Amino acid sequence: MSGVKKFISDTVIYGLSTIISRVLNFLLTPFIVRQFPNPSIFGTFTLMYAWSSFVNALLAFGMETTYFRFIHKVEPQDKQKVFNNSFIVILFTSIIFLITVLTFTDSIASWLSDGMDVHEYAMYVKYFAFILAADALAIIPFAKVRENGRPFRYAIIKLVNIVTYVSTSLVLIAGVPMLIEYFPSTITFFSWYQNGWIGYIFVANLIASAVTLIMLLPEISTFKFKPERKLISQMVHYSWPIILANISFIINENYDKMFFTKLNPSTQGQTDFGVYGAVSKIAIFLNLFITAFRLGAEPFFFSYAKEENAKSVYARIMEYFVIAMVIGMVAISANLDWLKYFVGSDESPLYWTGLFIVPFILFNFVLLGIYSNLSIWYKLSDQTRYALYISAVGAVSTIVLCYYLIPEYSYVGAVFATTVAYILMVGLSYFWGQKKYPIPYKTVKILAYLLIGVVLSWVCYGVLNSNFWLCNLVLIAFVGAVIYSERKMILPILKRRKSI
Repeated sequence: MSGVKKFISDTVIYGLSTIISRVLNFLLTPFIVRQFPNPSIFGTFTLMYAWSSFVNALLAFGMETTYFRFIHKVEPQDKQKVFNNSFIVILFTSIIFLITVLTFTDSIASWLSDGMDVHEYAMYVKYFAFILAADALAIIPFAKVRENGRPFRYAIIKLVNIVTYVSTSLVLIAGVPMLIEYFPSTITFFSWYQNGWIGYIFVANLIASAVTLIMLLPEISTFKFKPERKLISQMVHYSWPIILANISFIINENYDKMFFTKLNPSTQGQTDFGVYGAVSKIAIFLNLFITAFRLGAEPFFFSYAKEENAKSVYARIMEYFVIAMVIGMVAISANLDWLKYFVGSDESPLYWTGLFIVPFILFNFVLLGIYSNLSIWYKLSDQTRYALYISAVGAVSTIVLCYYLIPEYSYVGAVFATTVAYILMVGLSYFWGQKKYPIPYKTVKILAYLLIGVVLSWVCYGVLNSNFWLCNLVLIAFVGAVIYSERKMILPILKRRKSI
């Protein structure tokens, strides 16, 4: 099997597990929307997870990428040292984080709540402190699973995590009230239960994170507390630009959600925030491919870097990636007429007021995926400081534009700010990458696909008014044209030739 085919086979496994996990998670969205029809409550859900993504970047400390880089720099007998010291760094950051959050819980809750129930937010903060610590401790064990070439084990653990999360959420939000209703004698046992409390979703997440750590015990049990100052110093030196870049990157991706209610504190702003968070869930389908790509790509790119044809393979992967992302963007835009029912209903259409921004959010995900693909140049060339420069430019752009646009244009301004930031980041990464670690991307072809994707998405929503049949005819015609024009690229993969 050629390098590209090995990459594709692993990515398919990661992708299927990711798709199933995200679909199950997404199916929870209509349930939450119906249980909590007030968009401001969904806003609380969106806010907590936006901030959790930011904290995740801090706790990860760039160690996942660092682990993959150093595992291929050391001798085979020293790989365990890389695992030990990577885990030590994250263990240290997690302990410091937990102590800090539990000490200042009330202050954090007061700042997040914006005048809402501080006591409830304090409980949310505590739950997320343990969720984030557990998720951080799973990062290096998961990386070890991927490095050992065990995508099926990775997939099973991820699926158990999401099934636990979704099923526990359903039990706590809907199952317990049904038991109380149909079996009144159980009301004494469930005296602790608070009907209509969104915090139970966070409890379910905590349980799922704990189950994941238990399943990773075989990897965790290999850990030995043997810190090596020199190795940790080298790893931190490599990772600190990644840490700062990841923080900046999270700002680009979630600053609008993290500070939306601060920038637009009105009652309408609270409602808009909930609408924005809900309709963004539709676009999350496209993010599935980005996640699957990253899971398969990072270990593959590092392991394949010494091959003679590495750069041409990376360029070909970019082509596959962009084509798949553009098809996904058009497919989702073509099917908004029924996908909208995941975030609302004919009786409760308030969330649908934000559907018009979904194609723009999809385009942002495409740009995000391209940037993730481009980022390999500074990781392979040990020039991770450029990740900081690029992400910092994007972060500053996001902050400035959100500050001026969200108060005036609500979530439309938020989406536009993200688009500008991603365009800047993609442009800078491509410009510097071609100078420092040139990869022969087919730039004109990629730009052509992006333009076609944008036009067709706009036609589906803006011209055809999301008509199911007409939009899907456009989609089928587009896919057919892609298959025909890319037949020379597709046939070798299907025939399993040794090279492309």
